[in-house]
Amino acid sequence: MNQQNEFKPYIPAEKITPEITVTSIIMGILLSVIFGAANAYLGLRVGMTVSASIPAAVIAMGVIRMIMRKNSILESNIVQTTGSAGESLAAGAIFTLPALFLWAAEGKMDKPGIVEITLIALLGGLLGVFFMVPLRNALIVKEHGVLPYPEGTACAEVLLAGEEGGANASTVFAGMGFAALFKFIIDGLKLVSGEISAHVKGFAGEIGTQIYPAVMSVGYICGARISSYMFAGGVLSWLVLIPLMVLFGADITLYPGTVPISEMYAAGGASAIWSSYIRYVGAGALAAGGIISLIKSLPLIVKTFGGAMKSMKGSNNISIERTSQDLNMKLVLSCIAVLTILVWLVPAIPVTLLGAVIVVVFGFFFATVSSRMVGLVGSSNNPVSGMAIATLLITTLLLKVTGDGGVAGMCSAIAIGSIICIVSAIAGDTSQDLKTGFLLGATPKKQQIAEVIGVVAAALAIGGTLYLLDAAWGFGTDQLAAPQATLMKLIIEGVMDGNLPWALVFTGVFIAVVAEIIGIPVLPFAIGIYLPVQLNACIMVGGLVRLVLEKIKKEEDEKKRIVNDGILFCSGMIAGEGLVGILLALLAVFGLDSVLDLSTRLGIPALVSNIGGLVLFAIIIATLLKFSVWKKRVK
Repeated sequence: MNQQNEFKPYIPAEKITPEITVTSIIMGILLSVIFGAANAYLGLRVGMTVSASIPAAVIAMGVIRMIMRKNSILESNIVQTTGSAGESLAAGAIFTLPALFLWAAEGKMDKPGIVEITLIALLGGLLGVFFMVPLRNALIVKEHGVLPYPEGTACAEVLLAGEEGGANASTVFAGMGFAALFKFIIDGLKLVSGEISAHVKGFAGEIGTQIYPAVMSVGYICGARISSYMFAGGVLSWLVLIPLMVLFGADITLYPGTVPISEMYAAGGASAIWSSYIRYVGAGALAAGGIISLIKSLPLIVKTFGGAMKSMKGSNNISIERTSQDLNMKLVLSCIAVLTILVWLVPAIPVTLLGAVIVVVFGFFFATVSSRMVGLVGSSNNPVSGMAIATLLITTLLLKVTGDGGVAGMCSAIAIGSIICIVSAIAGDTSQDLKTGFLLGATPKKQQIAEVIGVVAAALAIGGTLYLLDAAWGFGTDQLAAPQATLMKLIIEGVMDGNLPWALVFTGVFIAVVAEIIGIPVLPFAIGIYLPVQLNACIMVGGLVRLVLEKIKKEEDEKKRIVNDGILFCSGMIAGEGLVGILLALLAVFGLDSVLDLSTRLGIPALVSNIGGLVLFAIIIATLLKFSVWKKRVK
């Protein structure tokens, strides 16, 4: 018997309630653009993004149920379905497309146009939605009870918590407000330092922490386990590899550096060594981690792919109940064919016929991988960048072998990688949303339409967001490191030019292999190697706060509520800091950022600024505790 018939959703299939309405679409589009911009900023800062499905669901419930006084759970579900598409599209775009801006800054090419960015994002996002249509029955329905889809299930729980909807929404909004204030104090008024570091004389290693609420929130949402793997990677790179390089290679000039390592360290400290050398080690570890994760998932991929093919053969929308209706399969296949042709023929997208074929083959392949992955670990832990790295290595090699090299080949490789990265991110998000709908009793076809609307809205906004951030600070700077895009750029250049520092890359590869052998999850560990230790330490603090809350002596249900309230508050903090980041970017573009800067005007000493930063960090943690463990609950 079909498991769809065995499972009884909250809204029965025979009951018809409002889903796609003017209210749900307008709210969904607004949240798609807002969370897309916020997640783009976060990803460019820290190299990681998080799912916006839960905060979008909470806001939808708060507005529709509490403010508009409407009891329409499926309408709220459409809001979160549409809204969450924005952050996923942003995640895929910012991991790759800033590489084009970095090449433009080096004089290798012109900046990509907003139209080019929009079309790449739009085509990738739509392909991600349409690839998920045939996968829904195989993964969401038939694997119900096997694949938990944690964020999709959490969204359903939030929407089902009718009486608690207003309280949950207030927690998210409180997080947004507090984070906006903290971010404005740190990076707007610059009253306190946003990063504090320390080192011991005679030892080249360095340790420290950032104090940003969004970065700490990433650690809280990921949990202590993932955070500790990232921090361990940072400890290895900053307290082991860097000191060893300075100790044994003091008088050596090693490519890509142009001066002896001792001279580089004297001028720029541990950060200079990390920037010139350790990032390549991290790149090798990330590439190996992506490939290892794919190899381990291969049996599941083959099984899922086979199930998808079978469901495509027998799929039609005749005489089936509301909760089983997908978009018409012929329409879906026609849309995929048209989108593939557009990838090839649209002049603004630098992709050849071979590239378009790669997009379709790898796109569906990675959509399957992504959906299976998020079913197990959630969207926030979906290794989209690992898939993109594996794609870029194979794609760049194929393009080089077929004679499509040089700058044109590099642009083509990043365009293909961008589309596939966005496909993977959107497929993961769509599968989480479809899981929510499956539990609630939504109409899949209407959710798929809502995903398309969210993708279109986010795609139209992402180009302007990237241009704004680039104009304000520039990618690859301290403010916007764009770590994933920089990594993609290094990989493509290294393969095309044949000058990748393979010794450093293979060092990272074999570090990843060792991590896998001893049972350490490779991707978070490799990300830790690649990112600054100060950022990893801030993430670790968030993970430790969550660990403490999980260990407190309270009833299990109460403990779960405390942890979930913390997740909601942290989701709000990520959104709040991201939005203020966009506001500060606007001020910087118009030259108004110096007007706000009080650090120079007041002459605040570095020591005072650092102490102030630590005090503010303690306040950030206290606000998180206030809205989780110390929260007053209405009975």
